[in-house]
Amino acid sequence: MTWFKLIKVTGSSLEPAFSAGDFVGISRIPFLFTAPAAGDVVVFRKAPYGTLIKTIACVEPGGKELHVLGTHADSIDSRNFGPIPFETVQGKVIWHIRKKR
Repeated sequence: MTWFKLIKVTGSSLEPAFSAGDFVGISRIPFLFTAPAAGDVVVFRKAPYGTLIKTIACVEPGGKELHVLGTHADSIDSRNFGPIPFETVQGKVIWHIRKKR
C-alpha cells in the first residue's frame, strides 16, 4: 500500500477549487484516525472511467459506501454510477498545488 501519492488533476469536475493542471497529494493515513466524512475530497478508481477526484457528499451507514459528487451538473459521479465502495478510495486529498494561472 502506498501511503502518499502525488497526482495531476485532469478535467474540470471540481472547478473552481481544483483545476486541470493542479497537483494533489493524497494519503490513506487520515482514514486510520477518522472515518471518511461528507466534504472530504478523495481520489478513487472507477471502471470504466479510471481515476477520479470527487467530494464525498454522503457516507452510507457503516462507512462502506460513499456517495461522491463533482461541482458541475455534467460531472460523472454517484448520480451516474451510484455509491462507491470505500475500498476503491486511493486516498484523501491532504495537499493541493495550484498550477500558475
